[in-house]
Amino acid sequence: MEYRYIGRSGLRVSPICLGTMTFGTQADKKEAFAIMDKAYEAGINFFDTAEIYPVPPQAELVGLTETIVGEWLATKPRDSLILATKVAGASSGWFVPPVRHGLTAIDRHHIKRGIEGSLKRLKTDYIDLYQVHWPDTVVPIEESLEALDALVREGKVRYLGTSNDTAYGLTKANVTAKFSGFKRFESIQNNFSLLNQRFLDELAGVCRGEKVSLLPYSPLAGGVLTGKYNGGFFPPNARFTQYQSAGVRQQQMASRFLNPGTLQSTERYQAIAAKHGMSVTTLATAWSMDHDFVASTIIGATKAAQLDDTLAALKVRLNDEIRSECRAVHRDILYPMG
Repeated sequence: MEYRYIGRSGLRVSPICLGTMTFGTQADKKEAFAIMDKAYEAGINFFDTAEIYPVPPQAELVGLTETIVGEWLATKPRDSLILATKVAGASSGWFVPPVRHGLTAIDRHHIKRGIEGSLKRLKTDYIDLYQVHWPDTVVPIEESLEALDALVREGKVRYLGTSNDTAYGLTKANVTAKFSGFKRFESIQNNFSLLNQRFLDELAGVCRGEKVSLLPYSPLAGGVLTGKYNGGFFPPNARFTQYQSAGVRQQQMASRFLNPGTLQSTERYQAIAAKHGMSVTTLATAWSMDHDFVASTIIGATKAAQLDDTLAALKVRLNDEIRSECRAVHRDILYPMG
């Protein structure tokens, strides 16, 4: 197993991270334990969760994922795992109904309450990587960083990260941290996949220049790349099937990743994968891991058996032919003919 450092931190993680946002809804406790056991036995030492999980959001279930992860974590040596979680911020209406505690801003009060709740549910006295779930456009970044820095000084958190942020937001935060003497963000967790390569536009350059690691989530584009939506089919209980009857924001997300162009591209990626003797899930995961600014790619599952193809990516090294074929598909997305 190749292990990589996150940013300039001392966190050395497996190139695949297990995401847990389905635990408590799409995967019950028993299945969640089976998924975590399988990942752990394969050498995965990096697990990611959040205080507001599981997804799809239900107010009465907020925090359940951390509780499940905490119960499993208690059965393992704590120092054998790198544990990441997130404090919720300005969700832009993404989570409906509102998050517990009325958490809508990354201010001192909510950060303090957030960490105490996560530590209790996760049954641990420290978090290895504590991340801001969304950038906050209301509370000054200085206040957020000061409160987060205090958690590091108190020993409750080892390192800090951000999520769903922009090149400007990440740069402003880390420049502010530098000149204020606060701990900086060592990582950024953003959506990045064969069907969504926007990170390459600007953020990749920031990460390379500032030695900040990307922890890409949704490498399968919400499951679209598996082909399960091909032909306009909506599988029962699948993420974008559920989003069809959810809020406007979820419906917009579904349409962005699920449209004639992405479905056509998915078929081409499937053909590339088959040509080179792997599943498209393995190809998509390996492609994500192939970037120099990526520390660990976050994968998810609702059943333990689904990990087989993603874990297979640990043994795959993309060659120039595969990279070129994938670039050709992406180029046609950007510049379609006709």
